[in-house]
Amino acid sequence: MKARGIRLQYSFEAAGQQGPAVENPLFDLLQAVYEQGSIQRAAASLGLSYRHVWGRLRHWEAALGEALVHWTQGQPARLTPFAERLLWAERQARARLAPHIEALRDGLRRVLDEAFDGHQQLLRVDASHDLALPTLTTLAREHHGLLVELRFAGSLDALRSLALGRCTVAGFHVPTGLKRNEHYARAIRPLLKPGRHKLIGGMRRTQGLIVAPGNPRAVTTLPEVAARRGRRLRFVGRESGSGTALLCEHLLVQAGLAPDALAPHAVENSHLAAAQRIAAGQGDVALGLRAAADALGLGFVPLVQEDYFLVCLADVLETPAVRALRDALA
Repeated sequence: MKARGIRLQYSFEAAGQQGPAVENPLFDLLQAVYEQGSIQRAAASLGLSYRHVWGRLRHWEAALGEALVHWTQGQPARLTPFAERLLWAERQARARLAPHIEALRDGLRRVLDEAFDGHQQLLRVDASHDLALPTLTTLAREHHGLLVELRFAGSLDALRSLALGRCTVAGFHVPTGLKRNEHYARAIRPLLKPGRHKLIGGMRRTQGLIVAPGNPRAVTTLPEVAARRGRRLRFVGRESGSGTALLCEHLLVQAGLAPDALAPHAVENSHLAAAQRIAAGQGDVALGLRAAADALGLGFVPLVQEDYFLVCLADVLETPAVRALRDALA
């Protein structure tokens, strides 16, 4: 197989982006043809000429060495199986990389902001992934002059980063009404010390089972998923060290099962990536956020409410940077 090169680039624009958006002309073209069923309509939807779109498709076919579009005069244009696989793989990669893309974009934005204003405050935040955090960093920058260096990590990993002094603020989540002797509390307690750490209330959110629209496998509980795992029920799990992986163990223990009673069919690194796998038919059920299911039009079975906290050391709670973050959060 001929090696294919990947080149990344970025630009500074008047209008920014949010979420995992990454522009690529090839995938823009393929998505337009897929949705429109016609090269003419695809060109119109992109604001380009038919001749330009046709020429670019031919260019990409030559570059990749594979046909991308089946097209016959008078018949709807459709993607070849190769192009469909390519488009699916790119969507999956984008969902999997979403937290890192958001963090990279914030870092590059900070480069530009610092060039214009060297007096802005800077705050390093390591946090469990949530779809609201990029919005928080935007509010902090635009309304409070605070540059947030945001790095996504699992809840436990973020708290360990705080303990090692690698960040000033960490973000993590816990089930509401958590008791001291429960599995989740026992895992997280060594990383939080009364008097040394200060909690900053963030948001309340819902985690549950992300399923295909209409819940065709009729799953309602996590123990049920564990019981049916040998019957072609594919569970998409989360990476070790994440709060959602710990939540999975916690819910299993609450049901009287072993914390490792549910072996995942696949493992993803974010709620969006897990949801994308369900949307693509590469899994049947995942534990994740309602917001991720809603973003992709998937089904959702609520299981537990969580509180999402930010935490810092007590002696930095009233520093200007942390105060600015708290004001943005409020």
